[in-house]
Amino acid sequence: MFNIENTAIICIDIQEKLVNMLKNSAEIAQNTTKLMKAASILNIDTIITEQYPKGLGSTIESIKNIKNFKTIEKTTFSAYQTEEFKNEFKKLKAKNIVIFGIETHICVYQTVLDLLESNYNVYVVSDCSSSRAEFNHKTALELMKQKGANITSLEIVLFDFLKSSKHPNFKEIQGLIK
Repeated sequence: MFNIENTAIICIDIQEKLVNMLKNSAEIAQNTTKLMKAASILNIDTIITEQYPKGLGSTIESIKNIKNFKTIEKTTFSAYQTEEFKNEFKKLKAKNIVIFGIETHICVYQTVLDLLESNYNVYVVSDCSSSRAEFNHKTALELMKQKGANITSLEIVLFDFLKSSKHPNFKEIQGLIK
């Protein structure tokens, strides 16, 4: 388990054109929006990346309108290979990283490998991540797990953040998943 105080969230490329090409686009849009709303409610440090937004569009509206999260444009597949991202990320002082996005087998995968190599504890939210082909999504999750990443789900993450039904934001977070 992780604590809010030593955790950051990285939202990788949940962009209009990328979401629309997914077979499970509605599920990914809903799940990622829930996680980003929770990040806002709980005031968790969060960075959003956008892969070449001129061609792939910007972050989907349901996320973009939640809070003024830091958004970083990139052309590298690994966000960690983009200097602006690396500089912003290091300011967060996080030990645990909750990460999700599109595509699991490209940008999420390469970012996770860089984070693991830099000695972060990485939690990949499987039901907030996707690829055009389910095979690539599943293969990437398995490879990341073999390399040391923790594979988790939206609800596990949300309740790990809360720790108890006595948390002051319990009802608000619980409301996101009902």
